[in-house]
Amino acid sequence: MDTVFANTTVSVTELKRNYASIIKQSDECPIAILNHNRPESYLLPAAYYEKLLAKLEDLEDTRLILERAKGPFVELSLDDL
Repeated sequence: MDTVFANTTVSVTELKRNYASIIKQSDECPIAILNHNRPESYLLPAAYYEKLLAKLEDLEDTRLILERAKGPFVELSLDDL
């Protein structure tokens, strides 16, 4: 059985029939779209997707900071700038 990473699920057929109401019920949480009882896709509200992208960017920035903290470093004086 596949893991579903959402609290709410709908079938592809249900999504086709009730798209507008499903979008309204999504609020701030993802909805798993199931095809033959297996996750086929996830429907993300725009605000949730934007938060997810911001979090990924923060994680990437953190990785770069930690990577660059090891050096190498170039010594410069203010006059060199």
